[in-house]
Amino acid sequence: MKKLLCCFIFLSSAMVLAQTKVKDTITRRANISYTQKGNSVTFKPETPPLIPIAGAPKPSYSYLWEMGDGHYSKQAEPKHVYKNKGNYTARLAVTNNYDNGKPPATRPKKVAVNEIADDPYQDIASIADQNGFAIQKNCDPIPEQEMVVVVSYQNLENYVSNGKLYLFYNEKQFKNNNFELVDFRTYAGEREVKENTVASIYDLDDTKSYLASAENTFKVKKYKNTTTEEDLEASLKEAHTLYHNVSILEFDEANPSETRNVFYTFKTTPEMIKDTSATVTMRGIFVPNRSFKNHKVKNLEMEIVTSHDPNKMGSNGSLINYRFVRFKRVKFKTRFQNNGEGPARKIRLETDIPDMFDKKTFQIEGMYPECPICPKGEEPTVSCLDTIIKQKQIIFTFKNIYLPGTEQKNVQEKDSTKGFVRYSMKFNEDFHKVKTKSRTAIIFDKNEPIITNYATTRFLPGISIGAKAGYNFYPDLDNSTSYFVGATISPFKSYRFYWQAEWVNSLNNYDSAVNVVTETITNANGVKQRQRATTSTENKSVNWEVPVLIRYNINNYIGIGAGFQANINVAQEQRQSKKIDLYEGDSDKLIINTRTESNSAKASMANLNTGLLFDLTAGFARIGPSLGARYVMNFEKDFNYFQVYGIWKF
Repeated sequence: MKKLLCCFIFLSSAMVLAQTKVKDTITRRANISYTQKGNSVTFKPETPPLIPIAGAPKPSYSYLWEMGDGHYSKQAEPKHVYKNKGNYTARLAVTNNYDNGKPPATRPKKVAVNEIADDPYQDIASIADQNGFAIQKNCDPIPEQEMVVVVSYQNLENYVSNGKLYLFYNEKQFKNNNFELVDFRTYAGEREVKENTVASIYDLDDTKSYLASAENTFKVKKYKNTTTEEDLEASLKEAHTLYHNVSILEFDEANPSETRNVFYTFKTTPEMIKDTSATVTMRGIFVPNRSFKNHKVKNLEMEIVTSHDPNKMGSNGSLINYRFVRFKRVKFKTRFQNNGEGPARKIRLETDIPDMFDKKTFQIEGMYPECPICPKGEEPTVSCLDTIIKQKQIIFTFKNIYLPGTEQKNVQEKDSTKGFVRYSMKFNEDFHKVKTKSRTAIIFDKNEPIITNYATTRFLPGISIGAKAGYNFYPDLDNSTSYFVGATISPFKSYRFYWQAEWVNSLNNYDSAVNVVTETITNANGVKQRQRATTSTENKSVNWEVPVLIRYNINNYIGIGAGFQANINVAQEQRQSKKIDLYEGDSDKLIINTRTESNSAKASMANLNTGLLFDLTAGFARIGPSLGARYVMNFEKDFNYFQVYGIWKF
């Protein structure tokens, strides 16, 4: 029996465990392996299997190798020759493209160089094409994952220089921080320094020339390419105004034409903006010589992603201030990558255009492969970009180009297989505050189209302050007068449904019903007399009304609403007057005496009434002046009233 009981308990436990879902805590890992001959080292990654996404292109890995001496490579299996003997720490960041899993984690690998062979050492490549300053990333940001940013700078002077390097991150236009700086690695003696934060009195409440959701009071440059500036204080002040955080490094003894790299590891925060069409930026400022004001500025633009998909559409209009967008441009960017086994000669991008944008204001901001615009009315024989604007679409066609494929033989640099189109547009003259979304169909030569994600345009709620004044009609009260003034708060120029809160101060005056009491009294001499007492009451009060209602704009001119209201008597005064008439005898033919008695009573915060309200406005429903009518139905007692008013929303 004991054996049977033990077996039963064991089987029962096994069944329970079999039915319990065990959380997968296994971390995917990629290992660094290498072969070495003297100071020549060939690296090779050992990566876990990829997990394909249904309907997506074939998954693949892309790599960023740090050699431990300031050099890096994006090749899958790079060969590197070290210049000096020593111990170096190699690092690898792996990005999984079109893959359903998380990026594989890696651990640094020590490489010992004990001898220098005949293999020639190659110095870091020049970045003269980037004007001596470049910022790049290994992948686009995904919440709660790491990414590496490489900042490269080059001394373009003909003398040894001592300079400074700034990297600004975490834009103030977003509610939460998007990045946490985990680590940075330097290889030329750069050292971290601190500076006093530049305070700015300006608020971000308009639209940037490069950010559609924020604007400063001074003109902001785009910095999509590296630009050379001379007013360092102005550039730093602007950057501190736009970003929460900054990393500052000083460097010394940079030789003429020498290029150096600094590697930053960022972890994206759980609170990071989740809009997958949003664009976030970092900004670098490179001061070649600390003794001068000349400097270079470069922005790194990144799209938020949920998976590493090189075919993507993004917009910097994810959160726009509607009050200031009429003359602002919204930028869009469509990225693509040729994942074929051969080069693409023709790439067609069919992009949706929401109705609220004015296609007459369309302009191209940049492209890759770079080529001129195709001539109209003739078939081009050279590389060019053709644009066709239709009612609902803009079609971009790269013609006669050569874009290598990721599976093409001898293609080592994955970035050479990628391209993009960046363009911008303004809004139409008349458009509503509604969310838009658009996406792109990407067609490589005659292959099936690849459909991108949706790029969205959304508006911040904004704040609209209104002033109102009017008159209340109390049908159940005698001789009532009631005037009021108040203020309203609501989202700015909402399209259909929106909430509105109000505060109203009203002055009320009304009479209570007159009370007449007639009676026969006996005076001191025993004579009967008629006495009539007439009591009248005047009521004055100061009321605060606090309505909260949901409104709906039927169109630009008519709006309706309904909600809840609290009515508080802030101050109340009741004046009572009593007139006593005394008649001769038991009739009212002759008055022999009249006297008047009066008294008053005051109270504060005396009553709280609650009720429902129903509202109608006509005029400019979304912004500006309009007239309104409202019926308020109180719960506690029969104190219902009508209200007519004028309102102006700003």
